[in-house]
Amino acid sequence: MSLVEQVADVFMPAGPLARQIPAFKARVQQTEMAERIADAITADAACLVEAGTGTGKTFAYLVPAMLSGGKVVLSTGTKTLQDQLFERDIPTVREALGAPIRVALLKGRSNYVCLHHLERAHSEGRFLQKEDARHITNILRFSKMTKRGDKAECTDVPESASVWHMATSTKDNCLGSECAKYEECFVVKARREALEADLVVVNHHLFFADVALKEEGMAELLPNCNTVIFDEAHQLPETAGIFFGQRFSTTQILDLAQDVRLSALAEARDCLDLPVQSAALDKAAKDFRLTLGNDTVRQPASQMLKHAEFLKGLDALAERLDLMISLLETQAGRSPDLERAWQRAVALGQDLQRWKKGALGQPAVTDPDAEATPGDYVYWVETLGHGLHLHATPLSVAEPFTKLMASSPRSWVFTSATLAVQGDFSHYKEAMGLHDIASYCWDSPFDYGTQAMLCCPTDLPDPNSPEYTERLVDKALPLILAAQGRTFFLCTSLRAMQKVRTQLETRLAFHQPEITVLCQGDAAKNELLRRFRETGNAVLVGSQSFWEGVDVPGDALSLVVIDKLPFAAPDDPVLSARIDALNRQGKNAFMHYQLPHAVINVKQGAGRLIRSERDQGVLVIGDPRLVTKAYGKKVWRSLPPMARTRDIAEAETFLIQTLKDHVA
Repeated sequence: MSLVEQVADVFMPAGPLARQIPAFKARVQQTEMAERIADAITADAACLVEAGTGTGKTFAYLVPAMLSGGKVVLSTGTKTLQDQLFERDIPTVREALGAPIRVALLKGRSNYVCLHHLERAHSEGRFLQKEDARHITNILRFSKMTKRGDKAECTDVPESASVWHMATSTKDNCLGSECAKYEECFVVKARREALEADLVVVNHHLFFADVALKEEGMAELLPNCNTVIFDEAHQLPETAGIFFGQRFSTTQILDLAQDVRLSALAEARDCLDLPVQSAALDKAAKDFRLTLGNDTVRQPASQMLKHAEFLKGLDALAERLDLMISLLETQAGRSPDLERAWQRAVALGQDLQRWKKGALGQPAVTDPDAEATPGDYVYWVETLGHGLHLHATPLSVAEPFTKLMASSPRSWVFTSATLAVQGDFSHYKEAMGLHDIASYCWDSPFDYGTQAMLCCPTDLPDPNSPEYTERLVDKALPLILAAQGRTFFLCTSLRAMQKVRTQLETRLAFHQPEITVLCQGDAAKNELLRRFRETGNAVLVGSQSFWEGVDVPGDALSLVVIDKLPFAAPDDPVLSARIDALNRQGKNAFMHYQLPHAVINVKQGAGRLIRSERDQGVLVIGDPRLVTKAYGKKVWRSLPPMARTRDIAEAETFLIQTLKDHVA
């Protein structure tokens, strides 16, 4: 029996999944998707699959993957989705199939306790806050009981605790096989399990970080892999762009300086220059960051290099780093930590010089094996908190990704609820270099015509006008009141988000004070979602973090408001460079690049509303360009086939009736 036939049998109304899962319903879309993926796996081919919300795409790729008999790497968008797959979805399908396959979960090294750094931190006892000492003690206790060493399992210490960086390793400070704890290392154990497993669950950041940096994770996994499946594949172009480029940050320098200081105390007390030089390097990094003040900066390198203070700080940091390299070279033989610090310093010095040369337009290739010129990359500068980051981002990831796919024959599956624009995959194919591969599109099985209504209100001003946000909140208020909260208010910028929050708090305090306003940044994302679900009458105001990967099925969410069409800021240095490149090629950058991105983002935001066959609600997109501009109609037509209106009163009636139906 062929793989396609085996897969079809599994999804039959009386098949293994139906017997294992009481609520299982056979869906034509799900079965067809699974069959096409089985075709790709059988032929060592690639395919693109868009499947609307509710199709059941997770089971549709897991079934052929598990029945294929080959080794599968499954990459998804976030660590949260990794855990969901590993702990819930994969065990369910494996049990239904009776498939004796070995499954492994592999995360980035910063997710695992590092026994070497943990013990050093505990013995040194140099903490900035009282709670750090308590957290380190709890992590030490956890390390003696855990099998996997995954910090997500250490419930006594918040994942956001600053002390974790002292109890985990990075690519830079890991000692590798030189470490005395190598055989006990949780990262090593996780990678060994991954090598022996039939199905390995990773996330996109780990996949590309290891591929690009040639670490021992994916570099060993991929050659033995028969199939790679990317879920949430719409995130790949951006993620790949990060890792196929180059990054240098003052944070890396500060970490190096701290590690040198600790190593000097433990292993080279007689070398008095080490603490002096590490303090000087620390100061040079901080001084370099201060050349850009406290403002958030995201600028092309060409602009930044015109500022004398920035260039002076860059050169001063490079000089201090060179002095540290020379000193560490004399001390490297004294311990594995000092040798690793020397290697890190050398690599950072090379990265810094390579970036500077590329930014100045001199030959500077991020990958020595690649044939590239500075013009292939966008050189730019960014400030994040206390760190200053220097980036070299490829204009396109198509070429390096195509080379990766061609490295050896295997099947590649790309799936998401949002890959195409009105069924057209050409934008995604070009971005990833996926030419001449099969692509399929299945609509959601939900009855959007009766479950949901899309409203684009009349009489709103131009989205760039100063009064736009206030007017939109006025329009949305009767709907929020009708829904009794139960609202996601999704904004395209943090500034708009704060303005919406303030406006809503003022109005709701007068009209319906029992409705709670939650806002991104008030707490961790998962904590905000927990409060939103449990409160039952809340409005959650969020920016990009809440546009995707958020699942609130049921009565807790009945209204989603999107403030504007999510076009990326045209002054973003990477976007600006890509627009210029497209224009030079004679292409319309807006229609070719910016609009497809906006369509996919809108589809993601809209997808928060209807998550199950029982869900009902209203989607509001305030932006009048949705109906007044020709390009807006392309967005309009790409959305699910909801009932449509421009009348707020009609949407209000729909919500009130929805609430009555749920109460009944």
